[in-house]
Amino acid sequence: MSETTSKTEPKQESFLDNVWDFLKTLVVSMIIVFGITNFIARPIQVVGTSMFPTLQPNSIGMANILGRKTEGLKRFDIAIIYVNEKKDYLVKRIVGLPGETVSYESGTLYINGEAVSEPFLDEAYPEGRGEAFMTDVEPLTLGEDEYYCLGDNRPASKDSRYYGPFKEAAIVAKGAFILYPFDQFGVKSW
Repeated sequence: MSETTSKTEPKQESFLDNVWDFLKTLVVSMIIVFGITNFIARPIQVVGTSMFPTLQPNSIGMANILGRKTEGLKRFDIAIIYVNEKKDYLVKRIVGLPGETVSYESGTLYINGEAVSEPFLDEAYPEGRGEAFMTDVEPLTLGEDEYYCLGDNRPASKDSRYYGPFKEAAIVAKGAFILYPFDQFGVKSW
């Protein structure tokens, strides 16, 4: 019996094989990123000071699309709202729910005529701003698919007082998981 050794040469990958592998990886990655950002979590960047002190300007994080669809929207949720006129997203807080009558008088939120506390507001911050922190809002009854949303830093926020109530379809995500700055890392709900 004679043993024969067979040596197989390693297959040389051609340039086209490398390009094809790269394109497959790129397409799969794009599908995964598309799926995550449209069905699970949306990247956000806080622009401006309208949500200060809850969210710092230029904070970067993710918002919960899946939770918005499965859990719905609740009073005081942080909402990511698409504003068609601006072709941009806003980060605000839901204060009024569909069918409710919302108003503010002397800095107090009223829902259907009853005072409601806003525990997410750091008491020292509004007090430091004086009476100008929140202007009065005449009673407004929301439609069955409308939400009244405000920034936590009321004097610096363009919100439902400016745009009017937001339709449910415009609210694309809720909550904020802040990734940067690192000292703010974590879920921000209050």
